[in-house]
Amino acid sequence: DYVRIPNAQGTLVATDEHPSDELLPGLLAVSDVMGTGWYAALAAEVKPGCTAVVVGDGAVGLCGVIAAKELGAERIIAMSRHEPRQNLAREFGATDIVAERGDEGIARVKDLTGGIGADSVLECVGTAEAMQQALQSARPGGNVGFVGVPHEVAIDGQELFFSHVGLRGGPAPVRRYLPDLIDRVLTGRINPGKVFDLTLPLDRVAEGYQAMDERRAIKALLTP
Repeated sequence: DYVRIPNAQGTLVATDEHPSDELLPGLLAVSDVMGTGWYAALAAEVKPGCTAVVVGDGAVGLCGVIAAKELGAERIIAMSRHEPRQNLAREFGATDIVAERGDEGIARVKDLTGGIGADSVLECVGTAEAMQQALQSARPGGNVGFVGVPHEVAIDGQELFFSHVGLRGGPAPVRRYLPDLIDRVLTGRINPGKVFDLTLPLDRVAEGYQAMDERRAIKALLTP
């Protein structure tokens, strides 16, 4: 007996056997937000011993914290203004929390990194402010991985050119990472299912979307 895990590309990946009920939220997360956060960390070239900044405290951003931790980041700075999400970020591996936004947020990151900036920045929002914050939080020669779908984002090419910051991202190739991520969940190494903080029956799906839109929930889990 086994379960098949769908991903964003519609591909199904089977587990070797049917997992226990407590593992199902984590397995659901790897098919979407965990796979996306993982790609953000890889695109930002998170490496052992590096300093990583995660812009965004939604489900993808929080999973990005897990990814940065798993890939060996020594310091993980999570940008969040919401205490429950800050607490979860710390549980997932964040070493520092920055609540400031915009120029103040950038200045705070620079202060935490000795005025240099981070080696890797994960942009997990998609707004113009978040992208600018990500680019300016990276050190010269650092990298930004962006997985937030850009909304009204315009990047100054000359500014990017002289910053020496690498920029890479796009839709996450989740299927590529599923076997590895599934194994990490099944062995208890990671538990991204904790991003599901609201469980509703399927016929109340609109309520789940509303709760997430109003930031009353990180991610809603729907049951049959």
